[in-house]
Amino acid sequence: MNKRNFTTVVLLAAFVFQGIAQNVYTLKNQKIEFSIDNNGNMVTLKNLQTGFNYASGKSIWRLYFDRKNQKDNEILAKDNQPSIRQTENQIFITYNKLTNGKEDLNFKLSLKIVLEENMVRFGSEITNNELHTIIRELQYPLVANCQLPPDHQLLTTETGGKLYPDPKKQILSIPYSYMGPDQHFRQMNVKYPSGVASNCFALVGRNQGLYFGSHDSTFQDTWHGLRMYPDKKHNFSELETGLYKYPNCLSGQSWKNDANVIVPYTGSWHETSKIYRTWANTWWNHSEEPLWIKQMPGFQRIILRHQYGETLFTYNDFATNVKKAGESVGINVVFPFGWWNSGMDNGYPDSYYVTDPDQGGDEGWKKAIAGYQKGGGKVLLYFNGKLIDTESDYYKNGEGKKVCFKSNTGTEIVEAYRFSGPGTFTGYYNARSFVVADTKNPKWEKKLIEMADRTIELGANSVFYDQLGYGENTGNWDISKEFPIPDLRVIADKGNALKMAHDYIDKKDKDLAIGTEHITDVTSQYCDYVHSIFNLKASNCFIDWFRYTFPEIILSDRNIDGDEPDIEWLMNQDVLLGLRNNLQIYRLRATIDKTPDYQQYLAKINVLKDKYKSLLLLGTYRDTEGFSIDDQIIEARSFVNGNQMAIVVTQKSAESATTKLLVPGYRYKESSGVGEVKVNEGTDNTQSVIVGKNSIVVLIYEKMKNNN
Repeated sequence: MNKRNFTTVVLLAAFVFQGIAQNVYTLKNQKIEFSIDNNGNMVTLKNLQTGFNYASGKSIWRLYFDRKNQKDNEILAKDNQPSIRQTENQIFITYNKLTNGKEDLNFKLSLKIVLEENMVRFGSEITNNELHTIIRELQYPLVANCQLPPDHQLLTTETGGKLYPDPKKQILSIPYSYMGPDQHFRQMNVKYPSGVASNCFALVGRNQGLYFGSHDSTFQDTWHGLRMYPDKKHNFSELETGLYKYPNCLSGQSWKNDANVIVPYTGSWHETSKIYRTWANTWWNHSEEPLWIKQMPGFQRIILRHQYGETLFTYNDFATNVKKAGESVGINVVFPFGWWNSGMDNGYPDSYYVTDPDQGGDEGWKKAIAGYQKGGGKVLLYFNGKLIDTESDYYKNGEGKKVCFKSNTGTEIVEAYRFSGPGTFTGYYNARSFVVADTKNPKWEKKLIEMADRTIELGANSVFYDQLGYGENTGNWDISKEFPIPDLRVIADKGNALKMAHDYIDKKDKDLAIGTEHITDVTSQYCDYVHSIFNLKASNCFIDWFRYTFPEIILSDRNIDGDEPDIEWLMNQDVLLGLRNNLQIYRLRATIDKTPDYQQYLAKINVLKDKYKSLLLLGTYRDTEGFSIDDQIIEARSFVNGNQMAIVVTQKSAESATTKLLVPGYRYKESSGVGEVKVNEGTDNTQSVIVGKNSIVVLIYEKMKNNN
């Protein structure tokens, strides 16, 4: 090759290289590499510490708008060409107009991608200048055809945490929907805060993972995008993950959001908790609970009178048989439902002011509460924080119709609760109907305060607002504009209502506790305890996530109704995870003395809890941190308080299992257990722990003086 030809080749190579560089926009630091091409497609989403790239060169957004005559009009990124510019750590993608392939629309979409120290932040701004339209939904960011290492599992925060071993298989296991476009994609429905505890999800492996979070301090509804799309052969094989927001942007309006983040992280699933908790600490405002709440091993739930009129327990039973049953398993806290005259889920909110006249009315109920409290017993008093009975005077003649949620057509949103007795007619045909109160309405806030005052008046120890920890699928709709618009901050409204009630109660009596049902982070922070909704018996239950992320929140167990075949393992899990026992025998229709196997084992377990309550109840849950074991079938968790640590060890898979337990920086002190357990202390400050099937042992350690 002569000199002239060589020079030509070199110049051509340089030109090609520069052209490629100009067609790819890259953000990079020591942990993450992110890049898009000149069409705005995600080319790289790489964990630089492991070298794995989750991206595959697909679109990162789609958008939906409504017109009067058609909803869910789709705009795809692939049909639109952006202008792109980059600064040192930011990429700006701009679309001055959008098309859906059929018509041009006067929508402006501006996307901003920022590389922060350990995450990629995806900002967006929408302007709608198209008449007679509303931009309903923006799905962004999307990781389409998301590439996964073989060990990655799907971690959601449904009911506090669920773990699915195979993400693709899980999505495809959802039954075909008669009402959805399954020919285009298969979808798993996960939306914060409707049964979802925190606004994040992740794909987690042993040593790395991909975290998605909407760090949105307004706590607006956010869909956690989990879809399977077809490949070129129309096999549903391509996983798409992302976050969906709902601008509800009318013509002439703009909308912004910069809350959505993606993190390719290194480490175990604990990193997802740390990412979310770091953000949550910017708004978290949890007060210390009363000591008696922290020390309670659990509570027994009963229904005194049911919805259809059956009396299951009298006021006299409350302070005698009920009290005795709880004390037989070391529990002196009771949680009565249906203590008013009309019975459970009946007559709200008027019913709370009418106790049973045949049992002495208020004075009879006060006497029963005082009787239960003798010797240190505590009473959690039930109220429903959101339901208004459509047969109540408050609804028919009072403010009920003014304070309840209205639908997208202005009609009331109605819920029904189908409790039944021994027959079939009542539960199937004759259910009670309720409308749902808007908790941000000052008139309903006043009702919540009245419930707290009623608790104080009757002498109980806690006010419990049922269902205030749950975000309904839709809140109140504003139908005064061209298009109806829903309130997407229902859970924030409920959190504010609980804060208001908590502040009010604190001024009255700091030892009076407040609780609610359902785990959602923004509401949990204002409660002293949360009656959970997760199911320990489910194979995908992973309440470990919420326990580790928010260890200060006191949670009960759920769905254990009697002498179940695996009752020993379920109770061992309560200790393992630091949960409080929720005794709901036969759906609150009996006491634990009617289930002798449950009663006998729980009594033993709660002796163990009480012995080490300074750690198991008053300590901080640390999950699997601070120690190591060498047997995979054994379950172990740690709790710390001051200079002490407790390690709980149990297993259900083998007749006997042995593990070596190593706790760096701590010295072994003692242990106690239930069942077949043995602890042998080694010469190198390790313990050999032998645990029989469905047995449990708690080992206590003290920090060595030379370890801070």
